[in-house]
Amino acid sequence: MRVTGLRLVNFRNYPSLSLRPDAGLCVLTGENAAGKTNVLEALFLCSLGRSHRTVRDSEMVRKGESAGSVAVDMDTRSGPRRIECKLFSGDRKKMFIDGAPLSRSGELLGCLNVVMFAPEDLALIKDGPGERRRFLDMAISQLRPSYYYTLQQYNAALKQRNALLKEPEGLDYDALECWDEQLSVLGAAIVLARAELVEHMGQIAAEQHETLSDGAETLVAAYEPNVEPSDRESLAKTLRLALADTAERDVYRGSTSVGPHRDDLKLVINGSDVRVYGSQGQQRTTVLSLKLAQLEILRAEKEDSPVLLLDDVFSELDRNRQKMLLIAAQDCQTFLTCTHIEEVAAAGVEQMQVYQVADRSVVEL
Repeated sequence: MRVTGLRLVNFRNYPSLSLRPDAGLCVLTGENAAGKTNVLEALFLCSLGRSHRTVRDSEMVRKGESAGSVAVDMDTRSGPRRIECKLFSGDRKKMFIDGAPLSRSGELLGCLNVVMFAPEDLALIKDGPGERRRFLDMAISQLRPSYYYTLQQYNAALKQRNALLKEPEGLDYDALECWDEQLSVLGAAIVLARAELVEHMGQIAAEQHETLSDGAETLVAAYEPNVEPSDRESLAKTLRLALADTAERDVYRGSTSVGPHRDDLKLVINGSDVRVYGSQGQQRTTVLSLKLAQLEILRAEKEDSPVLLLDDVFSELDRNRQKMLLIAAQDCQTFLTCTHIEEVAAAGVEQMQVYQVADRSVVEL
C-alpha cells in the first residue's frame, strides 16, 4: 500500500498543495509551525476519518475560509483507490471513496491503513485509561472494521442505560434488563477482541523494546479488563450478572460502573509501571514499541504494508533508536517530519525524497 498523490485545498495553513510522493521515505523538513505536521494530519484524516490533533473538524479549515478538502490517491493490492474528505467551517465533514459518498464512517476503515507516531502519543502513557482504550480500539478497527460497529453499538447502548439510570421518576427495571442484555453481549465481543490484540501485540512489543533498549529493559503489556475475560458465552453471562449486581450503585452514581468502557492497558518495564515510574525516554520507547508492534500486525494480517507517519520523532530518539525505527520501516512508505535533515542522514539513510516546507508551500529538493 502506498500513497501516490495528496491534494489539499484550504486545509490548515495551505491554500493549495499537491504532492506526488515516492514509495520509500519521504522527508518533510522545515522550521517549527511551518506546516509539516499538517501534511501528516491530512493522511491520518483520510485513514481513520478523524484528526489526531483535534475533535473539531472546523479547525482543519483554513482560517477565513468556509470549506476545505483533502484528497488522497493510492495504490493497493486491489488496485488504485481515491479517498476524499470535504471539510466545512459550519457543518459536518463528508467522506468519499472512489467518488462515492460514505453513509457510515466505518466504511473508511481498512481502505488506507496508517500507523502514526507523534509527540501527542505520549498521552497513551501519561493520560488516563481512555487514551489506552482508544489506542486499542483504533488498532482493532483497522484490522477488522466490523469491530468498529460493535463498539458504536455498545457506546449507544451504554448512553441509553446511563440515561435510564438518571430518570427522576424512578428506575424501570424491565428497560434496564433489556439494556443489560445488549451491553453484556456487545461488551463480551469487545473484551475478547482487545484481549486477543494485547496478547499478540504484547509479544511483538516486548521484542521491539528489548532491541530498542539494547537488552536493558523488559516491557510487559497486560490487558486489565473490568470483568475478567473467558469464552464469549460465559463472559457475556458474567457481564450481565455484574451489571445486575451493581444496578443500585449505578443509580446512585448515575453511570454504569462495569464493562469494557472501564478497562485499561497496563504497561510495565522491569517490573515497574511505566506511567508512574518510567522516565521520559522509557515512556517514549514504550509507545514506539507498541506502534511498531501495531505496524507488524497490520503488515501480517493485511498482507500489505501500512503507511508509516513519523512526526518529529528523531529529535526525541537517540541514534540507535533512530536506526532501529528506520530498519522496521524499510518496506513501508514512510512520511517523516524533522527540522534538520542532517538528523535523518546521520541515521544512515541513503535514499529519500526530501521536501522543504516553508511559507505555506512544499517544494521538493
